[in-house]
Amino acid sequence: MDKVERSAAEAVGDIADHASLAVGGFGLSGVPNVLIEAVHATGASALHVVSNNCGVDGGGLGVLLAAGRIARVTGSYIGDNKEFARQYLAGEIEVELVPQGTLAERLRAGGCGIPAFYTPAGVGTQVADGGLPRRHGPAGTVAVASPAKEIRTFDGRDHVLEHGITTDFALVRAARGDRHGNLVLNKSARNFNPLAAMAGRVTIAEVEELVEPGELDPDAVHVPGIFVQRVVPLTPGQAAAKGIEKRAVRGR
Repeated sequence: MDKVERSAAEAVGDIADHASLAVGGFGLSGVPNVLIEAVHATGASALHVVSNNCGVDGGGLGVLLAAGRIARVTGSYIGDNKEFARQYLAGEIEVELVPQGTLAERLRAGGCGIPAFYTPAGVGTQVADGGLPRRHGPAGTVAVASPAKEIRTFDGRDHVLEHGITTDFALVRAARGDRHGNLVLNKSARNFNPLAAMAGRVTIAEVEELVEPGELDPDAVHVPGIFVQRVVPLTPGQAAAKGIEKRAVRGR
């Protein structure tokens, strides 16, 4: 039952080329940076990443992106990551854009063993009708487009069929965790980390504070240990290193 690994390098050592990864975090909140750096050190490439966003330039998943290690991204936000946008528009990476709530539910469904579900989100748009560029070709052409999805009517309202997501691995970050893999997350880190943890066949969690089994209040646990296979305790320096996406100073 003791799931603690000796190092992040050991924990991610079997992540190979072409592996799929569900990665937690929202912006730069709750991003498993230590595990991402460890994956970068393995040299694994052609990865398929499922995450709300692909980090920022030089941070989070942006580290793997800048190194050319990611072949495909399933996510809901490109945002301020200029390298992500450049690779997408240049046809260097394939991107499946998904409405944010739908992405969250696809991960949750995969973790619960639900193969597919219907949602009204995206009906009447290219999300349902197909044609969203997944990979660009030369001169701005579309080399790969999203397919049309099944539409079904419930109570007089159209819904689009979406499939649950499972991945080979999941990388997540928690504020506290015990040796059995039970995790407690803090604030915005709860947005996608629990869902990513559920979707991974092998889930690896980096924890800022490691405690012994029984020390966590069961009512406070956000991710039960059944979903977590490996735990990596962070050093105080690693736990304190948290990026800020946009720093603003306002006069008073």
